[in-house]
Amino acid sequence: MSLEPLLALQAHDTTIDRLRHRWETLAQRAALEQIETDLAVQRQLLATAAGARDGVRREEQRLDDDAQSTESKAVEVERRLYSGEISSPRELQAMQSDVVQLRKHRSSLEDRELVVMEKREALDAEVSQLEQSIATLDARQAELRAALAAEKTEISDQLTIEQAARGEVAKGISTELLADYERCRARARGMGAARLVGDTCQGCHLSIPATEVDRMRKMADGTFAHCDNCGCILVP
Repeated sequence: MSLEPLLALQAHDTTIDRLRHRWETLAQRAALEQIETDLAVQRQLLATAAGARDGVRREEQRLDDDAQSTESKAVEVERRLYSGEISSPRELQAMQSDVVQLRKHRSSLEDRELVVMEKREALDAEVSQLEQSIATLDARQAELRAALAAEKTEISDQLTIEQAARGEVAKGISTELLADYERCRARARGMGAARLVGDTCQGCHLSIPATEVDRMRKMADGTFAHCDNCGCILVP
């Protein structure tokens, strides 16, 4: 019974293990998780900034409306003041005082509006910066998703090929030997069979006593031995 097919089987299994490990540790997956975290933070910051900006906009609009309404009242009082409709000096004086107070109140409203406008402009800049940051992250997320999908497809295709090839090799191995090989793989972290080169196991790269090597090489056909170090089936 030739043990050579075990080495072919081991080669396919090693490739399959490597592909599965590659699948589980794809760099894009970790990068995507980080971007998703960053996006969640940026979107929350944007929601907060936009909410504050909208509130300031409403306050700015209210002050502007109040200023315009106050100016309209002042203009109307001035119209009556200079229309000739009022002849009483006392009433005229009171109206003139009203105009002064209305204009003073309008000026105060405009000063407050300027302060609010500066605050709104700062929030506009913050919102714009956050929107740009989110757009950049969205674009990067799309790139990573495309790259991840492409790499997953590539790995999946390679796995399909390797698993099919492994199945063909396994068909030519006895059930007993195949079962022993699988047990060895489970114990030795994936290494079920290895070539014996000189007195060195190529599975663990450790030396085996010369007397044991000599015994293995004289074993009858159909029998096999295991590495004393890693436990894999040795193929002389």
